[in-house]
Amino acid sequence: MRSALSGLLFLLACLALGCGAGPLGGGAGRVGGSDNLQIKGSDTLVNLALAWAETYMQIYPEVGISVSGGGSGTGIAALINGTVDVANASRAMKAEEIAAAEANGIVPVEFVVAYDAIAVVVHPSNPVDGLTMQQISDIYAGRITHWSQVGGEDCPIVLLSRESNSGTYVYFLEEVIRLGQDSDLLLSPEALLMPSSEGISAEVRQNPNAIGYDGLGYVTPDQKVLAVAQQAGGPFVLPAVETVKDGSYPIARELYMYTAGEPEGLLRDYLDWILDEGQVLVIELGFVPLR
Repeated sequence: MRSALSGLLFLLACLALGCGAGPLGGGAGRVGGSDNLQIKGSDTLVNLALAWAETYMQIYPEVGISVSGGGSGTGIAALINGTVDVANASRAMKAEEIAAAEANGIVPVEFVVAYDAIAVVVHPSNPVDGLTMQQISDIYAGRITHWSQVGGEDCPIVLLSRESNSGTYVYFLEEVIRLGQDSDLLLSPEALLMPSSEGISAEVRQNPNAIGYDGLGYVTPDQKVLAVAQQAGGPFVLPAVETVKDGSYPIARELYMYTAGEPEGLLRDYLDWILDEGQVLVIELGFVPLR
């Protein structure tokens, strides 16, 4: 499907731009040089970022775009240190990160490139169909420890979480575990910290007592997605493009790209393409487009 979509985008680009013309010039000071970009960060965004890069390089073969993951914190640190052109992030930069960048002479510029729902997932055999935000908070803080406490079987809950350098972890801690409040509540020390979205998916598939959270684009058919209610009494809402857009799904967020100053040349062209034609790929990979 990706190859067909890439071909379509290529043809559209040829009609609109002319196949003989490459992207606009230089962008002095970029890490990658005149025809190369270095992009690093969010594991949530990495597959989408790879799809964008692959498709763009098919349209412009003279361009090289390197994409790697490692977590939002890793990408932001690389931007602060001046070793990447773009930091992918599934959370907004923190005030102290912006200050550190500015101390290095870098002014981060934020671009919202897509939206995402964080899905709460369990094993397909789990009889629980939905949880409230408070119940999810209590589970991950270690105050609810057995599935029987939320309508399931009398089995211990196995907590799965991303590691602390993950933007998804930071968002989940602040907006779900702490319920968006000024709180020092922490993730239960019993939680198993997984290095990637794929790690959470693999563990959920094989452990009937596990619960995890992941970006909607990483949910596979062999996981059960729970409906989530903002408050007791419902409504319980499943994550989907429609429920993110209408605001009814309570665990939704923006996804970001950060540049060191206002982008120019190739980097400006690439971001413009992502925010326009590249939004088709957002839908294909299970995320929510800007429009």
